Amino acid sequence: MTSTWLVTGGAGYIGAHVVQAMTRAGRRVVVVDDLSTGSPTRLPAGVPLETCSVLDTATLAAVMTRYDVTGVIHLAAKKAVGESVDLPLYYYDQNVRGTASLLEAMRATGVRNLVFSSSAAVYGVPPAGLVTESTPTLPINPYGTTKLVCEWLIRDAAAAQGLSWLSLRYFNVCGAGSPLLGDPGTANLLQLTLQALTRDVRPKVFGDDHPTPDGTCIRDYIHVADLADAHLAAVEALLDRDGLADYYNVGTGEGASVRDVVMAAQHITGIHLPYEVVAGRAIDPPEVVADPARIMAELGWKAQYGLHEMIESAWAAYHPAPAAATA
Repeated sequence: MTSTWLVTGGAGYIGAHVVQAMTRAGRRVVVVDDLSTGSPTRLPAGVPLETCSVLDTATLAAVMTRYDVTGVIHLAAKKAVGESVDLPLYYYDQNVRGTASLLEAMRATGVRNLVFSSSAAVYGVPPAGLVTESTPTLPINPYGTTKLVCEWLIRDAAAAQGLSWLSLRYFNVCGAGSPLLGDPGTANLLQLTLQALTRDVRPKVFGDDHPTPDGTCIRDYIHVADLADAHLAAVEALLDRDGLADYYNVGTGEGASVRDVVMAAQHITGIHLPYEVVAGRAIDPPEVVADPARIMAELGWKAQYGLHEMIESAWAAYHPAPAAATA
């Protein structure tokens, strides 16, 4: 019998892509989402949606029982780095307490498999070179800290509850799997750049004096469709093997600078506004690029898309947010 997986945050940007990947692979899925950033229109026909917060342990447990859930993909979280600096208590409540609530519901219902949506933010400012899973975890903002604390919480709860789990530390997600599944947010570089270009505003580049070849920060960008497939690979591994407990980087292994992204976006959109260099931010590490060797070797996953394809797909799915009203 086909197992059922609960996807928290499944109506969001990344979550909807994960749900699509799961359903294409023939996996039954039920989605829990509070719809604070998600939308039911993102879900494939026939996928049930239960509207509730992950802080609601009793409802989570009831959903797990009602749908005979085998495992959970936990994506529901707050994820804006800058907002986490301003609202750390809120981020700890939503991310850490939300994960504790989910683990309690799993304990109560006997669900024993978990894929956790983590982040490269757990590494903070890594040393030079590719970031491996053994790179020290020293987050520099509350968002990254909450993700690391959630990993510790899962590790400890798993030992007590007999869970199998995999944590996916993914890097900079962008792109769209279809024109209907674009990123509605404006917290990442690519979406901010597209928003600026379409409003005839010069894109902002935060600092050009970083210790990188062109002075702008370097990141490993990963297509959201590739990321969704990494979640599917994690699910398949959990169903195939008992007692898993591990962390995997999800990235391409190749970095692109902020300048590279802005210039590529200008080329793809055909809108050639010069960017504006503004003061750098303390929350921005100079370079963060994944070493994806372990997930490739152990889960058989590899990124398929490059930066140009990511930006093209994001542009095809781009829907400008309404401009803020002015007095």
